[in-house]
This record gives sequence, C-alpha cells and structure tokens, in this order.
Amino acid sequence: MDKQFLKQQLNLAPSRPANNWLWVSAGEQRLYLLSPGGEVLQSWPVSTGKAGLGEQEGSGCTPRGWHRIRACIGAGQDARAVFRGRRLTGEIWTPELNAAYPHRDWILGRILWLCGEEKGINRGGSVDSQRRYIYLHGTPDDQPLGVPGSHGCIRLAPESMLEVFAQVGFATQLLITEE
Repeated sequence: MDKQFLKQQLNLAPSRPANNWLWVSAGEQRLYLLSPGGEVLQSWPVSTGKAGLGEQEGSGCTPRGWHRIRACIGAGQDARAVFRGRRLTGEIWTPELNAAYPHRDWILGRILWLCGEEKGINRGGSVDSQRRYIYLHGTPDDQPLGVPGSHGCIRLAPESMLEVFAQVGFATQLLITEE
C-alpha cells in the first residue's frame, strides 16, 4: 500500500473523512479500514467486478471513486442469511442450497449499500452507484476472494462482512481505486 497515494486521494475527497473510512484496492483485491489520517486499522480480502472497474450501468464493473454508505442492512442476521432485493429470503446458504440454485448471485449476511459522491463519475445518470445497487456483501464460502469475480459489488467472506459491518455505519466514506 502506497501511503503517498492515499494522501493524494484524501486530498481529492469531496469531504475529508472525519471518522474511520474504507478503501477498496481493486489491484490488491483488499478492503482496508483506515483512520481519518489514513492509517491502516484492519484489512480483508475481497472480490470486485469480474468485468473490471467502470461506472456504466449494466457493465458488471465495480465503480471507482468516493462513495458513502447509504444503508446498512442485515444487523443481527446469520452470517449466511440470504438476501434478494435487499430483503431476507428466509434461507441460510448451504452447499446444498447452492447446488439447487447454481446460477444465483448470492448476497449473504449483511449489505452495505453504496451511494456515489462524485457527480458524473459515480453519481447521477447512467453511472449512479446507488441505482446500480452496488454493495459490500457476504459471499458463499466456495467463492474465491483475492480475484475479481463479482457482478460489480464488493464481496467478502461472511465472517469478514460481519467484522466490517460492526465497525462502520451510515455515511461512512469509502474509496474504490485501481491501485
């Protein structure tokens, strides 16, 4: 991780983080929890968009830039509780359930729904992260982390998602970069 790069990004933020914030490094396929000054507090492996980085609706890409958490969904649920359309299905993910529905894009445990902060980049029109339903969310145990593989969201192991969810909240800032 390049501290100089992080300082540059903090200077470009629409508003400098006053609290702990998150950084997704697509190059490293890691999510970092950082202090307001940019010191790493914790990190987790992730999986970003299989189609790469990009903002266009329907692209399957993970959007770049500054975001805020718009909604925190799933508090108190099982780490493998299944969501569809941000609603619980009543299912708990298992390998058997996965085998019964092999083409589902599983969203498990918790959802941190993102809202873009940069007009024309990740906010508004056909590049709006919120309207694209871009989340941080739990993914099944059989899904690889550390390599791009999602449909545009940021996937984490179910237990990692619980840890992240417990340390952030509504309006927490998040930066997604290629580095």
